[in-house]
Amino acid sequence: MSVKVGDFVVERLHAWGVRRIYGYPGDGINGVIGALQRADSIEFIQVRHEEMAAFMAVAHAKFTGELGVCLSTGGPGATHLITGLYDGKLDHAPVLAICGQAEATVRGASYQQELNLDRMFADVAGFVQEASSPAQVRHLLDRSIRVAKADNTPSVIILPKDIQDEEYEEPAVAHGFTRSGVGYSKPKIIPEDADLSEAAEVLNAGKKVAILVGAGARGTAPQLIEMATLLGAGIAKALLGKDVLPDDLPFVTGAIGLLGPEPSWDLMQGCDTLLMVGTGFPWSEFLPKDGAARAVQIDIKASMLSLRYPVDVSLHGDAAATLKALLPLIQRKENREWAKTIETNITGWWKKLEGRAKAEANPVNPQRVVWEMSPLLPANAIVTSDSGSCANWYARDFRVQQGQVASLSGGLASMGAAVPYAIGAKFAHPDRPVIALVGDGAMQMNNMAELITVQKYWKRWADPRWIVCVFNNQDLNEVTWEQRVMEGNPRFEASQDIPDFAYAKFGELLGLRGIFVDSPGRLASAWQEALSSDRPVVLEVKTDSEVAPLPPHVTFKEALSFMSAMAKGDRGAGRVIGDTARQVDDGLFGKRD
Repeated sequence: MSVKVGDFVVERLHAWGVRRIYGYPGDGINGVIGALQRADSIEFIQVRHEEMAAFMAVAHAKFTGELGVCLSTGGPGATHLITGLYDGKLDHAPVLAICGQAEATVRGASYQQELNLDRMFADVAGFVQEASSPAQVRHLLDRSIRVAKADNTPSVIILPKDIQDEEYEEPAVAHGFTRSGVGYSKPKIIPEDADLSEAAEVLNAGKKVAILVGAGARGTAPQLIEMATLLGAGIAKALLGKDVLPDDLPFVTGAIGLLGPEPSWDLMQGCDTLLMVGTGFPWSEFLPKDGAARAVQIDIKASMLSLRYPVDVSLHGDAAATLKALLPLIQRKENREWAKTIETNITGWWKKLEGRAKAEANPVNPQRVVWEMSPLLPANAIVTSDSGSCANWYARDFRVQQGQVASLSGGLASMGAAVPYAIGAKFAHPDRPVIALVGDGAMQMNNMAELITVQKYWKRWADPRWIVCVFNNQDLNEVTWEQRVMEGNPRFEASQDIPDFAYAKFGELLGLRGIFVDSPGRLASAWQEALSSDRPVVLEVKTDSEVAPLPPHVTFKEALSFMSAMAKGDRGAGRVIGDTARQVDDGLFGKRD
């Protein structure tokens, strides 16, 4: 019995293990949409915008380790996908995008919605190809999926409208044809014994060892704990590695960089030896100065080795397998003074952070929103965050427990990813509670529409708890502080003001639960109410835009820029300076750099 190319595509995706596709229909992809309807073997999730479909596919990949799949028509539908696909590229997520295209018979004719999509996707995709005949589709699908899974990158397959509706043809056993197959199993890569021995010598010789982990270290918690215990080391986490280890371990200093705490800064500046595992943390100014520390790096991507810091030993390999092979060569350090210093710094930091979270604000301190949330979350919770100032509080005030997972748009740092991430997480794990932390800027940009997607599907979820917490401060807050600290400019109301909007009431309009908070004393009970709700919740908190997202170390140049911005007539300059001063123990700014 003959089948159309569209039917073969769906059948082949199913053979590869695909069970869900996020997308939006259109005439350029109707052949595949019809095949999905006929087969009824792959769930199609209709989103409100193709960019959100790509973000959801990335979230699926991040929260399951499987291939995430998104779909669009050609032309504008395909162009909408690209931001989410870049998010997948920069965060190393395996994603497949299936795009429609104008009919093959009109390619090159400046036809309606005809774009050269293969050129457009060339930078974002590890593999991209447009089909030109039915016999070609088999190997295009197989290769695109295999590349995405093997290289943890997006792949794109482009299907002209007419080819989707043609009869599928198996490739002939003849010259000019190629015949591909289904299946891929990722191998374990372990460095050579000589390299492992050299790395062990560096680590064993160190007296003050620091470890930095990223998303590539996920699944290595037992090995990392043993390594830190043997070496008396502290472990800092790049933002994408936030859920690699729980924050209640005495040697975990938390995040690192602009969003990180003081103990992570002290760890990196005080160490004489550094071990980096599965991280492409971008801000090298937060790592030791050249020559201050010997270093070992483990990464599955050779292109990431010795990229941020000049390491002594590069270990190309899987994080878990390489750590397992390295551990028998590590000697326990008897002097534990460095470890005690790290633990003391961490204990003091959590007390300081609590003070900052509970400091007075007008009306609600945004740090406290996450501080109050953190201990109330179930051990199986999934947390997503948007970019912007809410990412600061996610990075610092959210204390990850064992069993919890979390992520955000890391390398791209795109606004508007938290809600689609949370939707993708919920479809992947419908029995787990999911929480999204979102600023009002991102909410208005593109996240509000996806609440309609939640309204459409939430009754399918085994656990209805899905919460979006909106930080309503009527300010593009992260950029406001960047203008002040990096540029020395006062807040520019024309670019920074965000219209006020009743987010909780909008949730209620959709049949969700809306909770509004404008008092810090109401936060804990509001979180408890949201976490016990029988339906998804929009939790809107009226937060103070003038609470500074302080980095762990402020340079003299940044201090001058900040004071310059205040002197130029920044709105509320006096309160900004006063609130900032209350967050810092020893004067307003750190030592001169």
